[in-house]
Amino acid sequence: MVSEQLDKIIRGCQKKQHRYQKKLYDAYASLLYAICVRYLKNREDANDALQEAFIKIYDKIIDFRGEGSFEGWLKRIQVNVCLMQIRKQKMLPKQDWIEMEDIEEEKDPKGLYSLSPTILFEAINELSVGYRTVFNLYVLDGYTHAEIAEELQISEGTSKSQLARAKKILRENLLIHFNE
Repeated sequence: MVSEQLDKIIRGCQKKQHRYQKKLYDAYASLLYAICVRYLKNREDANDALQEAFIKIYDKIIDFRGEGSFEGWLKRIQVNVCLMQIRKQKMLPKQDWIEMEDIEEEKDPKGLYSLSPTILFEAINELSVGYRTVFNLYVLDGYTHAEIAEELQISEGTSKSQLARAKKILRENLLIHFNE
């Protein structure tokens, strides 16, 4: 479902009207930029990915039929642009993909998940590109392991082990921060 005002902006963008494209940019740029920053550590790369996503959005908005969430549609495009940029820059080295057997997960030790979003964001950003990418896709963007495997051209088992390893590293780093 789209609101009447958003529907007007979408229709204006579908007609390639610049004022509506600007309204769409103004309404969603910060949300999409936050996605870029989660995937791409470098601010320049994040800005490039944001601009590239809006080019794709303006080009493909004609295909948006109002089925499903418009915001979800935008986020999906932005994530895909970030993943393309990661692939293009070869930021995902093959040796980074490690299969691990049966990693046990702990429950919220010492209330770690009550830490501030800023501290959590910094901790996620410190992960290697491979771990951070899988973590973002699965935990924050809601991809399944099958979708992650397809996007990153890895096995589902590798996706699962990368997520488990990312969580373990995050837990360890946050415990250190929590105890300081």
